[in-house]
Amino acid sequence: MLIPLVGRRLFTRTTLCLLAASSSAWATPPNFPTGTARIVVPFAAGGAADAVARTLTEAMRKEGIPEVLVENKPGASTQLAVTYVKNAKPDGLSMLLTTSASFVLFPYAFKKLPYAPEDLRPVAQIVDIPTAFVAGVAQPFNDLKGYLSWLRQNPKGASIGLATQGSSGHFGSVKLGQDIGIEFTPIVYRGASPMLVDVSSGLLPVGYDAVASMMPLYQGKKIKFLSVTGTKRHPMLPDVPTANELGLSQFEHAVPFYAIYVPAKTPDTTVIALQQVLLKALKQPEVIAKLEAAGFLVAPADAATTAKRIQAERVFWEPVIKAVGIQLE
Repeated sequence: MLIPLVGRRLFTRTTLCLLAASSSAWATPPNFPTGTARIVVPFAAGGAADAVARTLTEAMRKEGIPEVLVENKPGASTQLAVTYVKNAKPDGLSMLLTTSASFVLFPYAFKKLPYAPEDLRPVAQIVDIPTAFVAGVAQPFNDLKGYLSWLRQNPKGASIGLATQGSSGHFGSVKLGQDIGIEFTPIVYRGASPMLVDVSSGLLPVGYDAVASMMPLYQGKKIKFLSVTGTKRHPMLPDVPTANELGLSQFEHAVPFYAIYVPAKTPDTTVIALQQVLLKALKQPEVIAKLEAAGFLVAPADAATTAKRIQAERVFWEPVIKAVGIQLE
């Protein structure tokens, strides 16, 4: 059927307005280069960090960066990925999404690193990563304090499974052992999945990792949460006490976070443009719902605030790590 002339004019004007609005909404932000952007993740595909990065790429496309991919570079306790982005062209197209441990803990924990914290600059904080201690459902203890009581009768059970060497749980556990006179043996795995297999089967009494990594097994009733770290209970685990509540203050600061970083020489204008995109992306309701359902706490913060938090955490952890006396290779 033919559209009348007046109708055709109205149709054309309406269509052009819609197209203009659409192109404006999807336009590349000012001061941001054109080309394919990539978020480099220092962990394998399918893990917690990978899930955050892929959620971000979808959201960033809606905020004007149409080509953004995830690139996984696992290995060497995040060092491969950090070094890779450190050496990338400082144009804003190469981003790193990593745990705060890369810049807070590892500079003190490792004898030698292929990067310095100053080699990269933060763009925006993305999420807090609540961490927790878990055990198989058949274990006779139900919280972290109960585990310590059980240990007095079963000293050979002083093994804690870790998905990452040099994590806040690693150093917090060693510090706890020093404080109460128990020598814990950290068992480091290549990721959370194999560690949780041993925990759920009872081969390992206790494991430690991000809540997000452990929720599927918890929901499948294969593991139970003993205690969460930090000073607040997790909203998805309201009945699980914090270690702090149980009088174990060694884990008060054991709440790492994910942030986006770029090479240190990236221009301020580019960092600001990218920061605005990320902070807008983190306001999208579907992004918030997706990240919180996975066990994260959405905690957007700008570059300056993120840098201050990193520095404050370094001030706290430096004497702890030095007192523990562990130097990783």
